[in-house]
Amino acid sequence: MTKGTADISMTGALRRRTVLKGMGAMGMAAGASALGLPRLAQAAESINYMCWEGYNAPSILEPFQKEKDATISIDLITDSAGGFAKLAAGASRDFDLVSSDSPWIQRMGPAGFCRFIDEADFAPQYADFYPQFRAPFAPLQFEGKATGLPTRWGWVGPTVNTKFDKLETWSSYAPVFDSAYKDKICLLDWGDWPIMPLALYAGVNPYEELDEAALGEVRKVLRAAFKNTRAIVADLAVAQKGLIDGSFRALIGGGTYATSALRMKGHDYIQSIVPEPKGGLKQGIIWMEATGLIDNGKNSQVAADFLKYIVSADVAKQLAITEATCNLVPNQKAEALFTEEERKALQMDYMWTAWDNSQFHTVAPNIDDMLAIWQEELAAR
Repeated sequence: MTKGTADISMTGALRRRTVLKGMGAMGMAAGASALGLPRLAQAAESINYMCWEGYNAPSILEPFQKEKDATISIDLITDSAGGFAKLAAGASRDFDLVSSDSPWIQRMGPAGFCRFIDEADFAPQYADFYPQFRAPFAPLQFEGKATGLPTRWGWVGPTVNTKFDKLETWSSYAPVFDSAYKDKICLLDWGDWPIMPLALYAGVNPYEELDEAALGEVRKVLRAAFKNTRAIVADLAVAQKGLIDGSFRALIGGGTYATSALRMKGHDYIQSIVPEPKGGLKQGIIWMEATGLIDNGKNSQVAADFLKYIVSADVAKQLAITEATCNLVPNQKAEALFTEEERKALQMDYMWTAWDNSQFHTVAPNIDDMLAIWQEELAAR
């Protein structure tokens, strides 16, 4: 994107995963053969797996299929809520496991189709995790039972081009509303991802039940951000190009998910940070993906074995660095497998600072209200 095209406001309701490289050609649902993965003749067992991009890589699936004499059929999702709705509508009977954003894995518990994890059976896997992710891991608990295992993670905070701005400038979200930054900021139109940090800046905890007054504050902060923003885009590639060429000084709503792949390509002057706490509220947000087993009546042992496999150190390393995106993983033993270049791209030297100054992303009670406010203010912009 050139500086001229950065002025265009793109308000399509694309989900954050639909904009990643190569995703469009894959479609919403594809079996293993459609993805170019070999189907094993007379496989002993077949399991059905709903997942994000990256989890379906042949280098990940093929060794497991060969070892277990199993076939893995893939249903590729591009939208957490949509994948969950599909399962809740009855498709849970057809699937053995799912990799999605962690709030939706946790919600499989109350939805009634979660095959809860025996933490004792998965003790070796938990032991390999960083202490922050070991059992009992609250974000994936329902009524004291584990709904899944964490697989990838990162943080949401300002993404900054340090060729143009000092990181210290972004110790708060104040520049989003500063007239000196008018037409220099990009917001990602990625559902709740840009809404939550701006709500926190306004002194509203979006993960709690909100009354009309609090929702009014969310509306005010979004309206002010829209007024000062140069572009609101759904296409990550557009936002990334604008960051690189200087059209945008900063990007709001993408965090490390939008940053790490750029840094892997040599753009190490692009960084995602977490602002300092404000008004007693941590301003950063930790996002996480997780994998859970589905109670479909079969209780496949192969599916449980695959869950153990997907979080193992070697596989976690593959899952961390993909063509489309690069992310941190919970497996502590995997850290030794990263090159110095990869560690730098993932900002590993900063990850626990980000963790300590962030709260966990969950499904907010008033998310529908906040998404409606976003759309209303966007239409009025």
